[in-house]
Amino acid sequence: MKAKINAEWDTLRRVTVHSPGIEMYFGLLDPFASLYERSFSMEKAIKEHEILRYILKHEFKIKIITLKEKLLNLADESPMIREKLIGMANEKISYTGDIYEVKYAKYESEKNRDILDSNYYFNSLLLNPTVKFESGVGTRMIQLHVTENEPLSNLYFMRDQQAVTDRGMILSRMSKPQRMREPEITKFLWDCLKIPVTCEVKNPGTFEGGDFIPMDEFALIGIGDRTNMAGVEQILKNGVGYSEVAIVHQPTHPLLPSGKTDYMMNMHLDTYFNVASDGVVVGCDILLKNAEVEIYQKEGLGEYSKINKHTNLHDYIVSKGFEIIDITTLEFLAYASNFLCVKNGTIISVEVDRLVKGVINNLIKKASVDPETYGELLKQVKKDYAFLHGEGQFFPHKKEIYQHDIDAYPLNLINLTGGYGGAHCMTCALKR
Repeated sequence: MKAKINAEWDTLRRVTVHSPGIEMYFGLLDPFASLYERSFSMEKAIKEHEILRYILKHEFKIKIITLKEKLLNLADESPMIREKLIGMANEKISYTGDIYEVKYAKYESEKNRDILDSNYYFNSLLLNPTVKFESGVGTRMIQLHVTENEPLSNLYFMRDQQAVTDRGMILSRMSKPQRMREPEITKFLWDCLKIPVTCEVKNPGTFEGGDFIPMDEFALIGIGDRTNMAGVEQILKNGVGYSEVAIVHQPTHPLLPSGKTDYMMNMHLDTYFNVASDGVVVGCDILLKNAEVEIYQKEGLGEYSKINKHTNLHDYIVSKGFEIIDITTLEFLAYASNFLCVKNGTIISVEVDRLVKGVINNLIKKASVDPETYGELLKQVKKDYAFLHGEGQFFPHKKEIYQHDIDAYPLNLINLTGGYGGAHCMTCALKR
């Protein structure tokens, strides 16, 4: 199976997703440390994900590969794949404490390999458990402590562990420790599906798929908190073949005071900019104008040279012939631009008006703790809300959407977005 994408607006044919499970529970124990935006209902989030998959499959006839389901089916069908899964899982399970209990637990685990199902081993990959034994006097007087070490609670954001370009698959190297193990699992899937990896980003490089947007003749790669220049250099050499690549520097919102920033607000390029069609993009204008761009032109296969031109994302994208649908700061914070383009001029978006009150309340809490950083931003989103509410213009129900003939399918993802992302973040596009 070959993975290849030229442009973000080409018709989506195949996509990979991960339906959240037990790992999300552990993420919700501490949303902040788990890179989530806020607490939310796990049960409702799972239901929202089911609806997203249903729309992709039945409304748009897109072939869906569900990460866990696919790997478990493959492991049950192929002894070789199952052995690989067991080996990977056993590397993640560690036993400590009472020497006898540790020895016995390892013996039981090895003895029962044929009894333990594939789901048991997959959960071990997700949770990375440490089992500690403390024995007392008496029959089975054992204190059992099981610790999950950086459980993969963000795995359902399937955009980030990789990106697909005009040359094939790029495997990411995640910048945050909470997510660094995720590409191990997705690479396992690509290996099983015989999807070749064209470029695997290595240390000291970092790269996350939400920072990559293909635009046919050119491509955009964001750099900042999640993707660094060392990662981009590896991609330019081995991962892309576009005539031009624009490196977009992560901007700081101008309403945040000098020396203060919140990298989570716009952690990836696709959180404040996205493509709706072959002539229309959506973005928060003030961020686009603050995002510096460096332009690299192709000299040969794997060879790019930087041209001496200073510009920003707004001016650069306009120079390429695209029109921009501007979104407010409030809409940007409510994941308006994190939609999924399923074909030219058709998008699956977040129903922004379901999220905006929560965004405002979240900022109120932040501003009460740190008014210097968030005070002006809070004032602005309140102004945005008054304007958008008065005009009835919450994304995607904006006049510009209709004027540019964009067909939007809005979904209520109020719980799933609590993890810090919308439909674009939750989908790995394999083929367009």
